[in-house]
Amino acid sequence: MEYRWRYQDEQGQEIDGPVVAFVDQTEAEEWFGTSWEELREAGVARVTLLRSEAEIYGPMSLSPAGDDQLG
Repeated sequence: MEYRWRYQDEQGQEIDGPVVAFVDQTEAEEWFGTSWEELREAGVARVTLLRSEAEIYGPMSLSPAGDDQLG
């Protein structure tokens, strides 16, 4: 099984983003930790971590703290 990120815009619609697969959750989270600002600049508003097609957690906002509009 592989881990990957699902990307969403401000309205919660799935959008295209980097197609990257990881062998474990730690690797996926480390990649995200170094890439989240670039994702936000590219228009990604939220991400969800998937294992195969099962959601591990998310959606997680990429907005600065206090500026979260998920609700």
